[in-house]
Amino acid sequence: MTTMIPKDGRDDLLDRGYSRRQFGRIAALLGMPVAAAATLPHFMGEAHAAAAIPEMNRPDKSGMVRIATNECWTGPFPTAAEAGAAAIKVGNRYEPTNLREQLIEAASKVEGIPTSHILPWPGSSDPLSRVVVTFCSPTRGLVTADPTYEAAWRTAEWLKVKITKVPLSPANNYAADVRAMVKADPNAGLYYVCSPNNPTGTVTPIEDIEWLVNNKPEGAIVVVDEAYLHFAGTKSAAYLVAQNKDVVVLRTFSKLFGMAGLRLGFSFAKPELHERMMRYDGRNQSGTLSIVALAIGGSALQQSTNIVNRRNEMIAAREATFEYLRKRNITFIPSNANMFMVDWKRPAKSVKAEYAAQGVDIGRNWPIWPNMSRITVGSAEDMKKFCAATDKVIA
Repeated sequence: MTTMIPKDGRDDLLDRGYSRRQFGRIAALLGMPVAAAATLPHFMGEAHAAAAIPEMNRPDKSGMVRIATNECWTGPFPTAAEAGAAAIKVGNRYEPTNLREQLIEAASKVEGIPTSHILPWPGSSDPLSRVVVTFCSPTRGLVTADPTYEAAWRTAEWLKVKITKVPLSPANNYAADVRAMVKADPNAGLYYVCSPNNPTGTVTPIEDIEWLVNNKPEGAIVVVDEAYLHFAGTKSAAYLVAQNKDVVVLRTFSKLFGMAGLRLGFSFAKPELHERMMRYDGRNQSGTLSIVALAIGGSALQQSTNIVNRRNEMIAAREATFEYLRKRNITFIPSNANMFMVDWKRPAKSVKAEYAAQGVDIGRNWPIWPNMSRITVGSAEDMKKFCAATDKVIA
């Protein structure tokens, strides 16, 4: 497995304190988005592999109200789906109409950053693993908020990298406490901010993110995960990429664009950072993209009116649910995205089972908050069924 890592990548890893014994782990991680089910169990064991890849071994929940995994309640925009259908007809060609470059050009136009600073991916899992491999090491750790999306934690744990978790700030609407993050580990290699945050849906102000980028330790990188940005409609950190700052912005089409199963995402970064991220496996996973996903994503990205309309549809369903929770005196954290946290005042795992008995699949809890569940905002009808189930669960 170590031979899969080119010599310059091996030299870089050794220089930063990794051991040769860790090369196999790194090679397995970088293969995860493409061939994880085949490669990772050998290295990690079945249980650890399933935890590292949430898509593995999921039960069939097609008959339930599915508000557990932050998927969109509907599929791609209809006209974007038509573009995907057209791509199927030329699926006998590897790249019939240069769809990959068209997607990059569309993103450049929408985001105001150079095409040289954009890489598309099959989702955002691969670049999220890569940033940990690339910018963390046995001597420079990972700092995140807590709770937050755990993929970076899992990668760091697998590589035996130091992980520092800083609680969200209740005084600042549960934003990431960026000043506390720097203070907690002033020698970290990577500071990860998910905004809007998963699982809370709360936003870290862009001014705080810019402060973090400007005040991080020398040589460190800030990663801003904007998977839910379109649901919030807030300012992106992409302008910092355009300024060639030490920042990587991650995006996915899995959420508002309704493409979770189609696998498409972006990383935005100055070319130097992308080059460093690509040195360990000798191949560009960014090139292994379905033309159907490329066609749908390229069309959807430019549909600003549909983006706003879908956001507003989600907000209406979310606010109606919040009104219901207030009337029932159920504690929750207000959100800017398509998810929120509910405090049941008792273990959340048992509550999840009670909802499942009502045919409603709600989300999980995080270790720091064992009595709270993440609820995805589904369609208006989904949320009405959630409220009806809640009446029975809390009774």
